[in-house]
Amino acid sequence: MAPETKTYTGNAECPECFAVFGLIEVIQNEIKQCPECGVELEVINVDPIALDLAPEQKEDWGE
Repeated sequence: MAPETKTYTGNAECPECFAVFGLIEVIQNEIKQCPECGVELEVINVDPIALDLAPEQKEDWGE
């Protein structure tokens, strides 16, 4: 049996612009975008819900 994946549905606050917006069935480590300021956010916890700025992806120049 596969381990249960916790999800969250409800409101969350952007740590960048403090806008409150709804989330539907998000899971930990999922990346969402703030509808107000457009910043990418990572779901770092679902119980209780916690968002943080998503880590920037480094460009891969084929090195």
